[in-house]
Amino acid sequence: MKQTDNNNLISFSPYQKLVIAILALLQFTVVLDFMVLSPLGDILMKSLRITPSGFGLIVSSYAFSAGISGLLAAGFADKFDRKKLLMFFYAGFILGTLFCGLANSYKLLMAARIITGLFGGVIGSISLAIVTDLFEINQRGRVMGFVQMAFAASQVLGIPIGIYIANLWNWQATFLMIVALAILIYAVIWLRVKPVDAHLKMQSNKSPFVHLLHTVSNKSYLVAFGATALLSVGGFMLMPFGSAYLVNNIHISHEQLPLVFMFTGIASIIVMPIIGKISDRVDKFTLFCAGSALAIVMILIYTNLSPVPLWQIIVINMILFMGIMSRMIPATALTTSIPEMKDRGAFMSVNSSLQQMAGGLAAVSAGLIVTQKDANSPLEHYGTLGIVVSLVIVVCAFLVYYVSKLVKAKLAAPKAEAIVPAME
Repeated sequence: MKQTDNNNLISFSPYQKLVIAILALLQFTVVLDFMVLSPLGDILMKSLRITPSGFGLIVSSYAFSAGISGLLAAGFADKFDRKKLLMFFYAGFILGTLFCGLANSYKLLMAARIITGLFGGVIGSISLAIVTDLFEINQRGRVMGFVQMAFAASQVLGIPIGIYIANLWNWQATFLMIVALAILIYAVIWLRVKPVDAHLKMQSNKSPFVHLLHTVSNKSYLVAFGATALLSVGGFMLMPFGSAYLVNNIHISHEQLPLVFMFTGIASIIVMPIIGKISDRVDKFTLFCAGSALAIVMILIYTNLSPVPLWQIIVINMILFMGIMSRMIPATALTTSIPEMKDRGAFMSVNSSLQQMAGGLAAVSAGLIVTQKDANSPLEHYGTLGIVVSLVIVVCAFLVYYVSKLVKAKLAAPKAEAIVPAME
């Protein structure tokens, strides 16, 4: 029987703590590879002479290739040991990131991002399947809080260091830094993580295509797919142009950018474990709604700013990310509770796939909304982008509400079944 602490929360075993640390570090490299494009955006757009719409395509190329890869992998996702799948796709991600570090033109960078997306886009879904297999539902909020700290850590350590390296040498050097770290993490996964194959005992002889068809036709799963897809839209619309907006509209210098991301990340590192613990104690949908309300307010403020002092933009970014993470953690904990164990790999792959493709469309759409007269001009229509993102957040809340109802019904079902025999 698993131990519990004084507040009736199931504690983690030493091995579970190791898995959490490894998955968090792994996610750090994957998230950093994607997120570093935003702070490097202004440098890239100027050095490779990329327009806002062209940069939107660079971002979306990763998302679309990740989405396609996720769908292709979904039928096979529950047919193999999850550790082996993780190692295969992480190796491909490392190679793709290496190609990014060697690219010296717009076309080569586009090709490298597509390769990285084909492998990197599946890693998140495999990680979530591992989390769902190894942790109880009233542990997952805390697990998500720690794993999602990869976003914050990438801002505190990765992005500032990445920008510093880019300013010191060139933007390619940032990707080579990620490759070096990812190789070390790959070695730890190979040596320390045990096979994750309990789901293989529940598999039928269905072909991968039939298994995929079964997954995408499940009505409960479809609601969760829609919620996750909309959950990612806001980030994909705002983040790609974050550095260009700060530099050209708010007049933050390239030397000051690392401070903005560092302090935002520090705030997230402090807040995210707290949000994860709260998520395991209170109703997850209630917490999601509170985070959504805060995010909408801060997005509308952020996207309509005029030049302000550095400390003000840091405070605004810190509060904005608190709202965003207060949405992500409870929503992810809810959606990962929807699938049955035998379907988790396929569900997570399709879920990640739709999330990436929705994000890709969001990045392209953002590139069409936002315009810039020349490389040094302010971004135009960024406020319109904030309104669009806020409306998407409201629609997403309705879908997450239905996901919450499905999870509560699923958790209540075993209890009801246990009561009936007892009464008989």
